[in-house]
Amino acid sequence: MNRLFTSESVTEGHPDKLCDYISDSVLDACLIQDPTSRVACEVVAGKGKIFITGEITTRAKIDIEQIARNTIKEIGYDDPKTGIDYRTCEILVNISQQSPDIAQGVDNSFDKKKLGAGDQGLMFGYATDETDNYLPITIYYAHRLAARLAEVRKNGEIPFLKPDGKVQVTFRFTSDGTPLDVDTILISTQHVDGIDLEDLKQDVLNKVVKVVIPEKYLSDFKFLFNPTGKFVIGGPLGDSGLTGRKIIVDTYGGVAHHGGGAFSGKDPTKVDRSASYMARYIAKNLVANGYAKKCEIQIAYGIGIAEPISIAVNTFGTSKYSEEFLIDLIQTTFDLTPSGIIETLDLQRPIYKKTTNYGHFGKDYLPWEQIIKI
Repeated sequence: MNRLFTSESVTEGHPDKLCDYISDSVLDACLIQDPTSRVACEVVAGKGKIFITGEITTRAKIDIEQIARNTIKEIGYDDPKTGIDYRTCEILVNISQQSPDIAQGVDNSFDKKKLGAGDQGLMFGYATDETDNYLPITIYYAHRLAARLAEVRKNGEIPFLKPDGKVQVTFRFTSDGTPLDVDTILISTQHVDGIDLEDLKQDVLNKVVKVVIPEKYLSDFKFLFNPTGKFVIGGPLGDSGLTGRKIIVDTYGGVAHHGGGAFSGKDPTKVDRSASYMARYIAKNLVANGYAKKCEIQIAYGIGIAEPISIAVNTFGTSKYSEEFLIDLIQTTFDLTPSGIIETLDLQRPIYKKTTNYGHFGKDYLPWEQIIKI
């Protein structure tokens, strides 16, 4: 019996992603000047206002308000009537230093040579051989469609689009999990007022959907476009935004587990982010090296403790190796302390704006996506 599975992505103009992008832009700006910066930057956006809060301890001298305005401009918001205007929106900044209680947990771990984890929690990494970048096929194409929407908006191929948008891709799978074809594509995209929506639908179908998804997957599919009708008001004017609210979009589209911690705006001492990247690195390399066809890694940490509390591996019956063998292989191959993760992946540098949109995984230029020999 065939089954269906759906994953979602959003464009860079989605109000939550706008907030993520501001948070990661602030983080990058700090790391450019001070690689040891401790950053936990949160953003709220809504109806002409941007509120930036959180904890930052850094030697960097940055203009947070100007960073936010530049980011909003880069995304393309310049109209307060349909979204937000980077020139006139009100920006409120309320930043304090990192709590000394948290700082001492990171700096004063039991092993004085290693950073302690910046928080307790559990992180997951996942990889599958369904696609060439080892992502589940549903989130792989959802991200590519969302990125293509931004591309045709910015290059003028479809000049009637505005920044906000969401994409869902539903694939049909065999009972053993092999992807067959697309069942449904749902695209909701902001647009200028007064255009013919049927013409826009055909433009998006021909210049986005059929450009991104191979013909072999489009034999018989449903295309749902702006199902509620027009979508003129978007961004923070249509809905409030918040850093860290798109954690499933950021990871594996619901295919794998998620520990609950968000990524954007956090420096790499926060294992919510860095250990999730490391778990993906491990899972991808186990699959790429032939140890499994699918692999999910869980790593758990305690605040102030350098070594993980636990490691778990699930290969979903696709490996000839035992979990015990794979855990031993992981522990002897990878340093899973926060210091080891930061060093292995070279994380104290301004690379985080590149992660914000269209998924934190599957981009070959990011360090946790590199394939090594195990």
